[in-house]
Formats: sequence, structure tokens, C-alpha cells
Amino acid sequence: MSVERATVGGAEMSEAKMQQAAEAMAAGDFVAAMAIFDEVREADDDNADAHYGWADAAFMRMTIDMEEDVPAALIMRGYKRAMSLDEENLEYVAGFAGFCLDCGRLPMAVKEYSRLQKMAELQELDVNDMLYEAAARLVEAVERLDRNAPVAQPLLAQALGWAVTGLGFTPEEAAALLSGD
Repeated sequence: MSVERATVGGAEMSEAKMQQAAEAMAAGDFVAAMAIFDEVREADDDNADAHYGWADAAFMRMTIDMEEDVPAALIMRGYKRAMSLDEENLEYVAGFAGFCLDCGRLPMAVKEYSRLQKMAELQELDVNDMLYEAAARLVEAVERLDRNAPVAQPLLAQALGWAVTGLGFTPEEAAALLSGD
């Protein structure tokens, strides 16, 4: 068997496994999806999709199944590994930003959503819906803490900026509309 054939066969096997994992996730079987993504990661540690898929499945297990059998640090490592392998992938950054927000890592979530916004602008892609949703979730997270705390003010300002952008306005346009100019 030639090296080329082995590579093609490995890629086909990897694609088939990734499809199986996606089907397991769609069926809500996050444990099975994690196991399949693990197989792919073990076979090819440079497979960014496998690292992202595993992290996403583990995150879904935590948020949907309400199981905390996978430490958040391992999930974070999976997202970060995927992002290090494919730095331009908006889906990876958005997934990691959402994970950070849900886990209460608010400054890190703000950093990642801001990164997502800049990446999307460079790639001329629209992420306004994501930013609008992130704004609402960030405000909810701040409300659970203390809205009047000094640390909350920059977070609320960022959320307001994302909400305005998410609605399709620049901050200047929103201010002019609100002031009646």
C-alpha cells in the first residue's frame, strides 16, 4: 500500500468518523460523540475539527445533559487547541466565546467575542446576530452578579456596544437617534 493511498484512506476514515460524531451530537448522544471525536484526535492530533467537535460535545454534555463529568479546563483546552490549529475559523472562536460566557469567564468571553467581531470584519462576514445574542447573555451574567459593581460597568458598556452593532447601527448612529438629532 502506498503512502498516498494510506493518507486517502485515513482521510476517508476520518470523514466517516466525523460524520458519525455529528450524527451522535444531532441525536443528543454527547458521550458517544466525544468518544468518536477522541478516536479522530488520537489518530490525528492536528485535526482541528476533531478538537473543536470534542470540546463542543463536552460543552453540550455540561449544558444540556447537566453533567459535569468533564472538567471545564479540559473543554477549554479542546477549544484552544482547535483555534491554535485553525486561527481563522470564526466558528471555533464563537464556540469558545459562548463557552466562556456560559462558564462565567466574562472577561475572557468579552475578549473572544471582540476577537470574533474583528475577524468577521476582516473577512467581511456578518456576525451581528451573534453579537446581539452575546450582548443579552452578557447583561444576564452581569445581572446575576452585581450591576453596580465597578467591574460590571465595562462589561455592560461592551454589551451595549454589541447590541447596537447587532441591530445594525454604529454607536454614533444610535446616539443620534436616541438624542433626537
